[in-house]
Amino acid sequence: VQLQASGGGLVQAGGSLRLSCAASGGRFTSYAVGWFRQAPGKEREFVATISGSGRTTRYADSGEGRFTISRDNTKNTVYLQMNSLKPEDTALYYCAAREGATRASIEYDYWGQGTLVTVSS
Repeated sequence: VQLQASGGGLVQAGGSLRLSCAASGGRFTSYAVGWFRQAPGKEREFVATISGSGRTTRYADSGEGRFTISRDNTKNTVYLQMNSLKPEDTALYYCAAREGATRASIEYDYWGQGTLVTVSS
């Protein structure tokens, strides 16, 4: 499966962004999809994940209550709605997919390119 992330940009603290991850080349509902981020000088970290059906979601503590992951299986797309953004949310955001169950870790097999989110104070 191939993944294409988009929707990043520059936003002021307190603002919102919606990231999209478009998939192609596989049976989309077979894949859990996760969002991850990597800030300069830091390791890549888990942000959120959603099961193939969309019924199960998991979040990192950093995004709990502010971020919402969802998917539209008719469009082969997963979204990450990010509200109340903080400067510490600044990072390159990646989406990734794995067959089977969700994982709150970087153990995903297929990765898209990143989309940059910059939050100004």
